[in-house]
Amino acid sequence: MFVKDFLKKLFQNRILTAVLLLCASISLGIMSLYFACETTGIEVFNSYFEKSIIAILNILPCIWLVFILWFITKRAAVAFTLSSLVVMGFTIASWFKLQFRNDPMMFGDLFLIKEASNMSERYTLFMTESMRNALIILVLIVAILAVIARGKPTGIPRISGIIVCLSLLIPMKIVYFDETIYTKKTANIEYINQWAATEVYISKGFVYPFIYSIQDAIKQPPENYNEKETKALIESYTKEDIPDEEKVDIIGIMLEAYSDLSVYDQIEFEVDPYEYYHELEQESIAGNLYTNIFAGGTVDSERAFLTGFSEQGSFRGRTNSYTWYFKDQGYTVTGNHPSYDWFYNRANINQNLGFETYNFFENHYAELANDEIAMDRIFMPEIVNLHEQHKAESDKPYFAFNVTYQGHGPYGTDANYYGTSYVKPETYSKESENILNNYFGTIADTNENLKNLVDHYKQSQDPVILVLFGDHKPWLGDSNSVYNELGINLNNTESEGFKNYYSTRYLIWANDAAKEVLGNDFVGQGPDIGPYFLMNLLFRECGWKGPEYMQAIDEVSQKVPVINKNGLYMLADGTVTEDLPEEYAALTYDYACLSFCEQNNFRYKYLLE
Repeated sequence: MFVKDFLKKLFQNRILTAVLLLCASISLGIMSLYFACETTGIEVFNSYFEKSIIAILNILPCIWLVFILWFITKRAAVAFTLSSLVVMGFTIASWFKLQFRNDPMMFGDLFLIKEASNMSERYTLFMTESMRNALIILVLIVAILAVIARGKPTGIPRISGIIVCLSLLIPMKIVYFDETIYTKKTANIEYINQWAATEVYISKGFVYPFIYSIQDAIKQPPENYNEKETKALIESYTKEDIPDEEKVDIIGIMLEAYSDLSVYDQIEFEVDPYEYYHELEQESIAGNLYTNIFAGGTVDSERAFLTGFSEQGSFRGRTNSYTWYFKDQGYTVTGNHPSYDWFYNRANINQNLGFETYNFFENHYAELANDEIAMDRIFMPEIVNLHEQHKAESDKPYFAFNVTYQGHGPYGTDANYYGTSYVKPETYSKESENILNNYFGTIADTNENLKNLVDHYKQSQDPVILVLFGDHKPWLGDSNSVYNELGINLNNTESEGFKNYYSTRYLIWANDAAKEVLGNDFVGQGPDIGPYFLMNLLFRECGWKGPEYMQAIDEVSQKVPVINKNGLYMLADGTVTEDLPEEYAALTYDYACLSFCEQNNFRYKYLLE
């Protein structure tokens, strides 16, 4: 009887229960860490503890969740069971998502229940031996807690515990949403590819990066945003179909780091690498494109062109885009990029933007380029080949958006790898001379292959429009050393520096068949414009009105054609300012509201049925 009474009191002791719960919640966090990296190997799991801050940041939320539920329910076994369902439920969901789509689960996915349901129907879920073992361990922990952890927090200790847990949310938010901690202090790249977003996520566990992703999932609307009014504004326009007889094929090519540096008098050419491109501009509508990025961040310009948004969202779910509109109009929508499908998560996001198919290194170009990333000598002819295959097999119009890799920096500093002196020798430091010659070597080679592509379409009887643009200025030396040596102003808070920093070029070229169909010669000086308004310009030149959103933003695209996400604007007359006149401020505010609404209210659901 004495032993029985002793054990009863012991098992009902709150301190013992708290200690057991602490051990159980730590075990739960470790289990989540194991499944977070099971697809990558034990080295990554070990690295979580070698870089202990990662383990701590993943385990602490498990402890917090278990204890607040204990204070609320007063039952340790119930608190741990509910916590396990949440933590391991999401962890295993992420595990399956990685298996099926090479994409981890983020907080924003919780808003995509229907898509998650559709995905589960397309894939066969299964239980691995590791999952069975984890389930057994969890059941054993619950059983142990049910038997010997029966201490109940009551009265003041219970209320105090709830208050303490809730008060911890404030410092937890500061720590878990801190960009420096996420990008630098928890950097863990020894066993992963640091350029693959999925692997970077895995390198930090699951619980921690999942919590960090909350801030990306909950985008703040513009101040005083009224969704009902904004929807009504969009719906006040009527989607205009492209007339069947005007459905020309459209091929977009975003050229990596392609920029016309011949505009700078400081660069003296021995051989002009831009000669053909300038000839092509004379046959096109051409102008300056002002991006949001410099020497990197390619995907910003890419998705701006495809969506009409100057500020990009996460694209975790189906998102309105001009790709969806072309699909709605009966076009085949496809594209090409010779690099990896995981980069910028293009494999998944391109589907969410409406692409039916997309060719990457893994599913197409590795074979064509002997397991190397295809340069333009392979890539551009393949753009043509795939278009010709489409025409042989289908009478549907064709929209293809292609992203090159050639031209990607850095460019060699120790030698001239192209063998041609594009800039005058001994005019610059040797390192700068090599960087410039190697950069211009990529430009010259791109233009040679571009000429072959354009010549093909000049001979084609099928109406085709080409839209070409550079994604951003090139990297030219660490700390912009070449720009500095040349004396090119890159102070992007000033008008001259802003234009130097963000400018590339674009052109819209049409073959004779397209000119005849659309009744436009497609020649002339185009306006300065941001990539998010380039599709507006294309549609105006084609004589099309397009979808509701495009019509709603058309006025701002012509009056404030550059809306830089860093807070600067360029007016149609070239004025760069951060303080807009009232009329233009109203337009840009409407644009911000329209863009936010368009990103968060998918309108093409009928195309998925």
